[in-house]
Amino acid sequence: MTTTFSISNYLNAHARLAEDLNPDVFLTGIEMISEAFKNSKKIITCGNGGSAFTASHYITDWNKMINLATGKKFRGVSLCDNMGLITAYGNDLSYNDIFSGQLEALMDEGDLLIVISGSGNSPNVLRAVETAKRLGGNTLSVVGYDGGKLMPMSDHSILVRSFDMQLCEDVHLMFGHMVMKALCNTAIKH
Repeated sequence: MTTTFSISNYLNAHARLAEDLNPDVFLTGIEMISEAFKNSKKIITCGNGGSAFTASHYITDWNKMINLATGKKFRGVSLCDNMGLITAYGNDLSYNDIFSGQLEALMDEGDLLIVISGSGNSPNVLRAVETAKRLGGNTLSVVGYDGGKLMPMSDHSILVRSFDMQLCEDVHLMFGHMVMKALCNTAIKH
C-alpha cells in the first residue's frame, strides 16, 4: 500500500529507518576510509544516477574539508566527474566498462573503491568491484534495497534496508558527512 506523501510521513519514515541502522556498520566503513587516508592511498568513488552525484559529493567534501582540518592530502577521486572518459568508455567499449576502465588506469594495490548504489545490481558497479579486487584494491559498498549482488562481493557494505530510493540516498549522503566529520576530528566515536 502506498502512503500519501506528506512531510510528516517522510520524516517518520526516516525515524523508523534510523532505528534499523547499525552504527557499527557505519563505523567500520569510516575506519576503512580513515585507514586508506592514513596510508596515503587513493579513495575512489563511483555510482549511477543520483548515486553518481553522491560519489562526487563525497569527494568534494572529503578532499576539501579533511585537507583543511588536517593539513594532509586526501587523495579522493570520483569516477563520475570526467564526462569525456565516461562517454569514451561507454562508446568505444560499453557502458558496463565506464568505471572498470578508469580503475585500470588509476587504481593501485591497497587503494579503496567506494561504490554507491540503490539496488546493488548495476553491471558497471559490479564490474568495478571485480576490477578493484583483481588490482589488489579494497572495496566498500554503500547500498540500499537488499544489497543486491554488490553487497556479498564487497569487503564491507553499509546497507540501508529500504526499497525507497530517496530514503536510501538520504542516508548514503549522511554517511559521507559522517566520514568528513570523523576524519576532521582526531577520535572516531559512535
